[in-house]
Amino acid sequence: MRIGLAYNEKPEPASTDDPDSTNDAYAEWDDPATITAVEQALGLFGTVIRLEADQFLPQKLALSRPDLVFNMAEGFRGQSREALVPAICEYLSIPYTGSDPLTLALSLHKGRTKETLAFRGVPTAPFVCLETADDVDRLALPFPVFVKPVAEGSGKGVFSNNLCDGPAALRQRVRFLVERYAEPVLVETYLPGPEFTVAILGNGLEAYCLPVIGFDFSTLPRGAPPVYGYEAKWVWDRPEAPLAIFQCPARVPAGLYREIERTALEAYHALGCRDWCRVDVRVDRFGVPNILELNPLPGIIPDPAMNSCFPKAARAAGFGYDELIQEVVRVAWRRLTGRDIEVGRRAVGGAQHGAPLHAAAASA
Repeated sequence: MRIGLAYNEKPEPASTDDPDSTNDAYAEWDDPATITAVEQALGLFGTVIRLEADQFLPQKLALSRPDLVFNMAEGFRGQSREALVPAICEYLSIPYTGSDPLTLALSLHKGRTKETLAFRGVPTAPFVCLETADDVDRLALPFPVFVKPVAEGSGKGVFSNNLCDGPAALRQRVRFLVERYAEPVLVETYLPGPEFTVAILGNGLEAYCLPVIGFDFSTLPRGAPPVYGYEAKWVWDRPEAPLAIFQCPARVPAGLYREIERTALEAYHALGCRDWCRVDVRVDRFGVPNILELNPLPGIIPDPAMNSCFPKAARAAGFGYDELIQEVVRVAWRRLTGRDIEVGRRAVGGAQHGAPLHAAAASA
């Protein structure tokens, strides 16, 4: 088998000095170590062809014609950037892992995501999308509110001072974010309860949650609001001084744990996600889990010290890093062909520990 690996690689930093705490232009892209780790994991199935998702990707795909593309490319410009690689694959009739262009475009746009969830009856906080700071005057939501760019990922534009307790603060943050990211912003009712993230594998009725990750915001710097944003992901949490912010599995009552899983799976199906996705959840003042957003192209940094959520949940479920990447391929291949993928002339279904771990997570 020939597997294409579609990716975007972070450029080398322009300076070795301490980075600007808001320098998030390439936060969504992967570093060379992650790309190499995924490539090595995919080697189990055959030859791996690196396909950097640049302007030459259509030609590279047309010439290489892989049997399957493992898609981890985030794209660079536009609100449909995450949909470009699967769209090109579909144009060339090349199968790929993960969600289709429609789901990737919908899930990147937080407003469209929440509209879909609300229509399907999946809990999500009241919200509005604003295009200018002047639009704050028509805001009907009660304060406090949280504001973020409508179509960014990996914590881009999600800063600790985006939690606004009044119109003046909100107007300032809307103006800053609109100017910086050149796109509308999403303003939503602030949810005061605990936050979680849920890694999901599988399709249809076979989709299941890996152990739920909870956030301990008391580990953030003193005075920081309870927000898992850019600073918490990329500035305060460093390999040499990692934040002990995660609890996996989350230590919450069994009833709440089951509701978090159920709500995450409902969101996964409502958006039409395939193969894998990470779903962010936060509890409202009534104790109800609400969906914050979905990431069908989840971060998969291999270094445990980097606190990448999907690999962390997978480790808690007993998956090694290579096993996680290989399981995504197996899940996608079963969806595409209806049969298990062959490795060395024998069909290989899935990790042998997958089913019992699923049951264990569901009963936590």
